[in-house]
Amino acid sequence: MVATAPVIGRVTLAWAATAGVIAAASFVMGLAGFGIALVAMAFLPYLMSTADAIVLLTIYAELFSLVLLVQLRCDVVPRALLDLLLGTVLGAPLGVWGLAVLPASVLNRLIGLMLVAAFVLEIRGLYPEKLEGRRWGLGAGALAGVIGGAVGLPGPPVVLYAATQGWTARTVKANLQAFFVVNQGAILIGYWSAGLLTREVWHLTLGFALPAIAGAVIGALLFERADQRRFRQLVFALILISGLVLLVRG
Repeated sequence: MVATAPVIGRVTLAWAATAGVIAAASFVMGLAGFGIALVAMAFLPYLMSTADAIVLLTIYAELFSLVLLVQLRCDVVPRALLDLLLGTVLGAPLGVWGLAVLPASVLNRLIGLMLVAAFVLEIRGLYPEKLEGRRWGLGAGALAGVIGGAVGLPGPPVVLYAATQGWTARTVKANLQAFFVVNQGAILIGYWSAGLLTREVWHLTLGFALPAIAGAVIGALLFERADQRRFRQLVFALILISGLVLLVRG
């Protein structure tokens, strides 16, 4: 498995592949309001170190969530987010600790497990119609903090929770952005304190900024027009294949 960062500053096959993955994942983020790491982490562990990929995508997710939140701020329901936010602030430090100490092979298999779990939830429609009570919000937020900090995939628990709240599509997307701004911000603070925000990560962040921004902008522009059902089917099929490969190869 390739675990070295692509060369920045000249076009190589590895750079082009990484740029394509980041652009595609950013497109999903702009379109759906989540999923940048869910898509990208299916492929980036083959192109750079797992830890660098997780931190890189957390930076992009924080920036894109801020931009989308500004656009959707009128649709945010702050009161509905309090339990989620409290839970994620409590859970994030444990996840950051996991990223700092676990071997790359373990992280890759954890990512693979999360990808397969996300596919099963999606394809089986295992979403309860309604989750009521503070414990569900706190639990979803805490779990998103733990797995977001450890393997860069905070989306599934909070998206599952959002699907049970009866929110409109715009409210779901707006509330997710507000959550991710706090979630990813708390995780980035943890990465900084653990020494994971390295010079190499910032080098990668700047080097792939253009494809990331292009993908996110195109996705946001197509939000109201795309057939999101077919699009999600394609994305989750790719996620399943990649998750199984990561589980087997580590």
